[in-house]
Amino acid sequence: MLENLFKLKENGTTVRTEIIAGLTTFMTMAYIIALNPNILTNYGEGGQPLWNGVFLATCIASAVAMFAMAFLANKPFCLGPGMGINSFFAVVVANLIAIAGLDYVSSFQTVMCIVFIEGIVFLVLSVFNIREKIVEAIPLGVRLGIAPAIGMMLMNIGFGSNIYIADENYNQFFVMKDFFGALTASRAKEVMGSAYPVMILSVITLFVGLFAIVVLAHKGIKAAVILGMLIASIVYWCGQFFVLHTNPFAAFATASFVPAFGDMAATTLFKLNFAGLASIGWFTVISLVITFCLIDMFDTIGTLVGTASRAGMLDKRGEMPNMKEALLSDAIGTVAGSLTGTSTVTTFIESASGVEAGGRTGLTALTTGILFLSCVFLAPIAAVIPAAATSSALVYVGVLMVKSLGTINFEDSAIAVPVAVMLIAMPISGSIGHAIGLGMISYTIIKLLIGKGKEVSVLTYVISILFLVKFFLAI
Repeated sequence: MLENLFKLKENGTTVRTEIIAGLTTFMTMAYIIALNPNILTNYGEGGQPLWNGVFLATCIASAVAMFAMAFLANKPFCLGPGMGINSFFAVVVANLIAIAGLDYVSSFQTVMCIVFIEGIVFLVLSVFNIREKIVEAIPLGVRLGIAPAIGMMLMNIGFGSNIYIADENYNQFFVMKDFFGALTASRAKEVMGSAYPVMILSVITLFVGLFAIVVLAHKGIKAAVILGMLIASIVYWCGQFFVLHTNPFAAFATASFVPAFGDMAATTLFKLNFAGLASIGWFTVISLVITFCLIDMFDTIGTLVGTASRAGMLDKRGEMPNMKEALLSDAIGTVAGSLTGTSTVTTFIESASGVEAGGRTGLTALTTGILFLSCVFLAPIAAVIPAAATSSALVYVGVLMVKSLGTINFEDSAIAVPVAVMLIAMPISGSIGHAIGLGMISYTIIKLLIGKGKEVSVLTYVISILFLVKFFLAI
């Protein structure tokens, strides 16, 4: 049955490999399950019922999107509420509270209408192949540079934002900036105070996991990534128990395994406040819809192209089979998210970890989707995976994706400069879409200046202009 559904032999994979790949991806992106409701509710400002609603929506909408990816596109890419765009959503909610005087829940429900409109727009664009045409408008050389740029971003996340340690005053410290960036170890200890022992344990865990993955992969073990993460997790749990004298599983004692569906029904489920849109004006609404669309469209395109490139799924023209269906899955996820109560659903760059574990078909996405859905009941289990263990996988996969720089013609400045811009912009900005936009603008301007403007397609010009407007036109 699974063979017929997902064409496993044709894609050179097995049920075991796909399930391991799905579990690997789940472990690297499970952080979004609790982090997304924190961000969208401004860490509880909207009240516990809203937090519970967003939590359930995160699990359900992610699962719906992944099931669509599995059965429509048969690709191993996994989806969830996008980081970055969820922060933008929260900012819009806060601004709407200030402008219209709405309470947090009403403002949240109003902005959710914008996400719903965005999802419908994406559904139409996907059905009529317009999003696929936009993918093709990205020059091949620039397209090939997306994978290594994502690799740089993954490493930046692994060494940076994925692991942060907070002290008793809620000051946050990061591995690369505050630990390795300190002048001396004594200075790092002095600045971090009570957070220093946890930082030491996190750094050790990260590198133990990374080196374990490298060694296991060298020995040809396909489950190297997930085994390395498991080894790293055990190191961290032991460190918590024997060194920090804390119980790594203490949260289980007070955790609830009963889903708060009542809170979801009261705050987020089909709670689209279209009346609230009138309070901010239709011009602002249209501007916000366009902004959400641009960010999500190129985040998704970049992740799909970059991860597919690493998995060897691109043809000679740099195009991925079933791209339309993959983009359609993303649109379905966004509509599902807006109706259940979460921000834009997009393809996660952490999908690369599952691809590296051998995932090649929709069975990987199906596995991850089932695990996300199970977190409606089993969320506390996902919460015990240490961030340092997931960082091991992110750094390793990032290194592998950077290897594809060898496919790029750096003798051609019209390609080399946009790719170099993306390599820097993606990890620093934290946005795949914005980095691609900068790459497209650079490519177009260079082609014009060297007298080869006719080689640039009309759609490439249009996309470049749209990004210029987004970056520089303050409304």
